Amino acid sequence: MPQFNDTVIDRQVVEPRSAMSVVTVSSKYQIVIPKEVREPLGIRPGQKLRVFRFGDLVTVVPVRPMRAIKGKLPGIDADVPRDPDRF
Repeated sequence: MPQFNDTVIDRQVVEPRSAMSVVTVSSKYQIVIPKEVREPLGIRPGQKLRVFRFGDLVTVVPVRPMRAIKGKLPGIDADVPRDPDRF
């Protein structure tokens, strides 16, 4: 059961902010994703990650195949009007 300071993402509890790890940027601008972050996400060597910048915040998100996303938005209305030139 999530605690008051926890964040729930995709029905999983994310550790509170005090549990964040500190990483160091190498001379080649590389970082190591800490074990306690990569293992629960299933990040493996060679896997693609997207990097986003929001102001001073850098977010790294694993790239997942479209099939892995299926069913993530239950109840969404997928019956949308399409352009006539698309089928």
